[in-house]
Amino acid sequence: MATYFYLRISTKESNDKQSFVRQEKSLKAYAQANDMIYSERYVYKDDMSGSTFNRKEWLELESNLNENDTIIFKEISRFTRQAEQGYKKYMELMNKGINLVFVDNPTVSTEYIKQLTSIANSQQLVAKTALESTIKLLLIVELDRVQQEREIIVKRIKQGIEASDKKQGRKVGQLDKMSNELRDDIVRFISDRTIKQVDLMNKHNISRNTLKKYVEIVKNEQKH
Repeated sequence: MATYFYLRISTKESNDKQSFVRQEKSLKAYAQANDMIYSERYVYKDDMSGSTFNRKEWLELESNLNENDTIIFKEISRFTRQAEQGYKKYMELMNKGINLVFVDNPTVSTEYIKQLTSIANSQQLVAKTALESTIKLLLIVELDRVQQEREIIVKRIKQGIEASDKKQGRKVGQLDKMSNELRDDIVRFISDRTIKQVDLMNKHNISRNTLKKYVEIVKNEQKH
């Protein structure tokens, strides 16, 4: 009977490694509060989308699972972001005797769901069917909420980028209009190699890659 800890960040969060830190802090606190040992030997981390279970670390973890083992997540979104697929996987694992714990979503942890299922099984057919439907609805609603939240976030990010590009009057990847001062500095830079790139970058607050593009533009202008 082993206890595992699973952490996941999506591809869009990959530049924010603090996401792993926040999850790890929460899981360590849970482990300490429940007299569990948080050991790297039992920790699995994936850096990819929750839209599929075809994740390297998850597949390795799942292959190691035995009946009565426990997997602890910070929240259900780290398990999956897909309602229908997530429900099937959840029930598959629970029926195999795997315990799923969601620190931030205790009402969908398997312990609670098993209690509801036990009550359902003790009822007569009509009450049992109704309670089983309620259990499924509880899981689907929570998983669907996670999926919808993700879609809203992606939509807002896209809208923010579009609004920013519109405000700046340029398309993604398009350079800002070169100022006369920058153009003059680049002309001097081309003819005077004692001028350092970093000085131009700092003066005009631009990246090395952007400076190179501007330099190419000025050089092409000088040829004509």
